[in-house]
Amino acid sequence: MHAFDILGDPVRRRILELLADDGEQPAGQIAATIGAEFGISQPAVSQHLRVLRDNGFATVTVDGTRRLYAVDPGPLREIDAWLDRYRKFWNNRLDALDTELRRGRRRPG
Repeated sequence: MHAFDILGDPVRRRILELLADDGEQPAGQIAATIGAEFGISQPAVSQHLRVLRDNGFATVTVDGTRRLYAVDPGPLREIDAWLDRYRKFWNNRLDALDTELRRGRRRPG
């Protein structure tokens, strides 16, 4: 599966956001949060976790009866490297916006 296919799903993006913001989390806690936000069942959340794990976006550690999930940054670095060639398009525009904002500050109001 291609990285953008995986990240194109809002549930999987949200799971990665939770893991990035809050660190390693048990599958049950992820399922409760995602289930409440998206109205999906625990087995559906488990399928999304499996896709993330099988495609390298998440790692899982078994701790007794719990499965703890965490972000694996490797595939995200690959996406970042791929996006690097396109940054010039938005960086130039952000630089131009900064110039215009600075000009606006110098004008008397």
